[in-house]
Amino acid sequence: QVQLVESGGGMVQAGGSLRLSCAASGNIFNIKDMAWYHQAPGKQRELVASISRLGVTNYADPVKGRFTISRDNVKNAVYLQMNSLKPEDTAIYYCNAQIVIRTGAFSTRTDNYWGQGTQVTVSS
Repeated sequence: QVQLVESGGGMVQAGGSLRLSCAASGNIFNIKDMAWYHQAPGKQRELVASISRLGVTNYADPVKGRFTISRDNVKNAVYLQMNSLKPEDTAIYYCNAQIVIRTGAFSTRTDNYWGQGTQVTVSS
């Protein structure tokens, strides 16, 4: 069974920094795209940043220049360094990964996995 476990959320004042971590474990063959989403109260879950296995990154406009996504393919982990945090960054942050698992001697399957979420609160 595959799990994504997040850590690093918390409360910080505006202008501060936080670093989120997410590690995948279980029967993993490899991991394709990894990403961070966030969901503020009363709003839909939105993409914050994504990173391909080869390190190609993509950011939502509101976080460009402030957040940095990175990954460690050996540790099956993804990180989100968040700097210059603003109150509007307050949300639950979710890790997401496209994980390939082995289903047979010569077969694999790609499934979409989510972490449990970690709260980030930025006070003004």
